[in-house]
Amino acid sequence: MSERRLKHWGWGYEDQAPSEKELGEAAAGINARFGFGGEIEQPVPLEEVEVRAPRLKAPVDFGDLFTDEKYERVSRALGKAYRDVVRGFRGEFENPPDLVALPKDESEIETVLSWAEAEGAAVIPFGGGTSVVGGVEGRLGDRPFVSLDLRRLDRVLEVDAESMAARIQAGASGPRLEEQLREHGLTLRHFPQSFEYATLGGWIATRAGGHFATLYTHIDDLVESVRAITPRGRWESRRLPGSGAGPSPDRALIGSEGILGVIGEAWMRVRPRPEFKSSCGVEFDGFLAAAAAVREISQSGLYPTNCRLLDATEAGTTGAGSGEKSLLVLGFESPHHPVDAPMDLALEIAQAHGGTPNSPPTGQKRTHSDRKPPADGENGDAVGTWRSAFLLAPYLRDTFVACGVLSETFETAITWDRFEDFHATTMDAVRRKVAEVCDAPADGPGAPRVSCRFTHVYPDGPAPYFTVMAPAIRGGEVAQGDEIKAAAAEAVIEGGGTITHHHAVGRDHRPWYDRQRPAPFAAALRASKAELDPAGMLNPGVLIDPQ
Repeated sequence: MSERRLKHWGWGYEDQAPSEKELGEAAAGINARFGFGGEIEQPVPLEEVEVRAPRLKAPVDFGDLFTDEKYERVSRALGKAYRDVVRGFRGEFENPPDLVALPKDESEIETVLSWAEAEGAAVIPFGGGTSVVGGVEGRLGDRPFVSLDLRRLDRVLEVDAESMAARIQAGASGPRLEEQLREHGLTLRHFPQSFEYATLGGWIATRAGGHFATLYTHIDDLVESVRAITPRGRWESRRLPGSGAGPSPDRALIGSEGILGVIGEAWMRVRPRPEFKSSCGVEFDGFLAAAAAVREISQSGLYPTNCRLLDATEAGTTGAGSGEKSLLVLGFESPHHPVDAPMDLALEIAQAHGGTPNSPPTGQKRTHSDRKPPADGENGDAVGTWRSAFLLAPYLRDTFVACGVLSETFETAITWDRFEDFHATTMDAVRRKVAEVCDAPADGPGAPRVSCRFTHVYPDGPAPYFTVMAPAIRGGEVAQGDEIKAAAAEAVIEGGGTITHHHAVGRDHRPWYDRQRPAPFAAALRASKAELDPAGMLNPGVLIDPQ
């Protein structure tokens, strides 16, 4: 039997691609729902993809460590942003890695770095390939590069049950590490949308946001210590619950996006699997009234597990609501005690701001699968519908591309005192740009959709996540999407937000990240890069330009 393979161009496995009949049914449904899309195109099959010859010769002295096989190179050439999926769909792989390295342990990572440095080649670390910001695409001109795929390093090596921590290799995907932690009755409880395919090392390198909408929002909050392999030696911090000993060596690696070293493993804070859960959907007539409720809940100290707010358009698009009311998705969980009381208090706050629960809170003991994020509600209710749409979104993007639908997203964070104006100006800027680049009516059937939701919330502000759905210009989708994304990025930076809350910087966000960060910090980062990676070979062009 052949090994199950991921798609070379899109999300998921090859055997998950819809049949021609299913694609036709989907196209008809999309057109009926949105008023645009519906003409089906097929992706360019791998055998018809033209890819440049490798500029590096795979060394034979290292066994199967390196490969130049076509599928391996093509499937690691792009991430999973809209622009990536479109180009992959059309067979456009301009920057494939010259070689793919598949190390089995840290000593082989050292071998790859040493060999690449001697060859004058760059190295781009690769986990699940789910980057949506150009973080794994080698736009390096004439410089050859190696894609360093870590997915063979996928084991939970050690569990410290007394301290509630586990030592996990960086290449472990979400399902793989959860499967191993389950044997100990534990969970990392980090469920980003990329959970099925992304890896622990990728989450750490990109400061990924996970399941918890409040309190433990980023992978940062779950890291106890990190070990990385740099071109000038191993970087490993001491395991500690906390430390005030100078700038944190862990924090320097968290979010470093592979430019300082290759993360090999990390000690992660784990927890007992939740036994008690409660969830409820609350509807509001207005998005700003709902946001005021979320602000009070986020400042109440209740710390709900889920506190995601969808505006009316987002709720309608996902099928979680009618499209006329905003929807707040609330959830609480605990491994130790019932959570009915905090849910009741949160609902009281929501109702005081005009919210109406659309059903009684659901509550149940452990029911979730080990391979997918836990259900927030029963099947059929608004919360469960939202969750299903959330998990299916990356798969649907492939279908949207095939059916001529532009589907673009961007996310940020802003303080509460600036949120109302920020939201208004950002939505306006994006709508104006969408109207400019899309041949579609301004309203009514067939009009583009621009929506907003909160993915995470803090006592001092929310993390708004914007989605654009519009008719695509066949053959011009990348330029069309790039114009919309650039307008959104300008609005975000001009409004005082961050260019990214949990999607990382990569190559796509660099122009705006350069404006966001302090200049002395950029100089310090370049100096660190020069010390650790004097050849400038680790993911060059991400975060900074190497000296």
